[in-house]
Amino acid sequence: MLGYHIRNKALPTILANMAIIVLALVASTVALAQRVSLDRVIAIVDEDVILQSELENRIMLTVDQFRATNQPLPGEEELREQLLEALILENLQLQMANRMSIRFDDDTLNRVLANIAEQNNMNFDEYVASLETQGRYRATRDQVRRELSLRELQRAVVNQRISITDQEIENFLNSEMGRSAMAADYLVDHMLVPVAANDRNGVQEAKLAYASELVASVEQGAEFVSTRLQAQQEGRFQVTGTNFGWRRLEQIPSLFGEIVPTMQVGDVAGPIRAGNGFHIITLSDMRGGTNRIVNQTHLRHIMVTPNEIRDEEQSVVLLENLRDQILQGEDFATLARQNSEDASSVVAGGDLDWVNEGGMPQEMEAVANALEIGELSHPFQTNTGWHIMEVLGRREQDLSQEYSRMQAENALRGRKYELELQNWLIEIREGAFVELID
Repeated sequence: MLGYHIRNKALPTILANMAIIVLALVASTVALAQRVSLDRVIAIVDEDVILQSELENRIMLTVDQFRATNQPLPGEEELREQLLEALILENLQLQMANRMSIRFDDDTLNRVLANIAEQNNMNFDEYVASLETQGRYRATRDQVRRELSLRELQRAVVNQRISITDQEIENFLNSEMGRSAMAADYLVDHMLVPVAANDRNGVQEAKLAYASELVASVEQGAEFVSTRLQAQQEGRFQVTGTNFGWRRLEQIPSLFGEIVPTMQVGDVAGPIRAGNGFHIITLSDMRGGTNRIVNQTHLRHIMVTPNEIRDEEQSVVLLENLRDQILQGEDFATLARQNSEDASSVVAGGDLDWVNEGGMPQEMEAVANALEIGELSHPFQTNTGWHIMEVLGRREQDLSQEYSRMQAENALRGRKYELELQNWLIEIREGAFVELID
């Protein structure tokens, strides 16, 4: 009986504990149900879904951006509808990007984050620490990855849909808009040795000679601005100066309008006589424009790559043997066809044709620049393999016409891009299966 009574006394406690456990389970189930309801599926998009949490996060970010820039917010329902539609389009594009194997590795993401950090006056580690403190590091990396994928997909797909005809290029180049868009910008610096109306001939001649000394000093390597400052400090004659800033040719004073287009960056011109004195100008920099004189090198090479049968040392020995054969009179092209592993040039006997300056790997360009015409290099390595190379010729080539047409095509493509992008987005949206779940 005693044991019976003890068990009965313990029963209420056991039942109470069980009740607590049940209540806790119920509470956790309710909480779980609440969490699930907060992160429920709100849209089915082809083979993927959009969650409630995605939309809420996008709304929060958008509201923060509007407030940070003091822009008026649209109504809550309108904002929600617009952002849900944006998420649907993003989802469709990301599915396409995934099917096309458009992906970005961690190194690429880190470079983008480093650029963002620099724009915010932070180094990479400081920016990452800031994001981690806010609990946004993972989300920020994911967002950068999404944006890179979207941009690459759009560029690849939309550019294929845009066609530019030769007639469109000609019309653009001959139009006022085209001439304005293709015009160069010049950065011109200037100094003036003034001449007064009452200066006698001897004084004017002395000032002309002094201006000529300043020009000679710059031509011999002195820095233009330093020369001007030194002249002002010496005080032999008054010297003034003006940096015109970036200007189109029609915005440059007419006195220099015919001179500037004939100058190369770093050139100095003067003394230029005018009513107010002797002017000296330098072309500090230039951007845009269509004048393109390019240094080109005619090259041929033989390339071999180490493999399971031939290691690095054996590859170098093979090239040394081929080099000796060529020096002894064997035909370069024949040996290249028999031995080179560069698929793009093997049929041509290793001939790379005329290559623009900057158009080859840095290691190869360094070797080419050090070779005389007709000289055969020793084996050297690039990231594609081991090479021997011969320089067949050098020249300057005027590519201005090709460059201007390329620039015109890019300008026309840019004008058509946004419209074609919107047309494509409408097409993929209309062709997708989208079910909104209320």
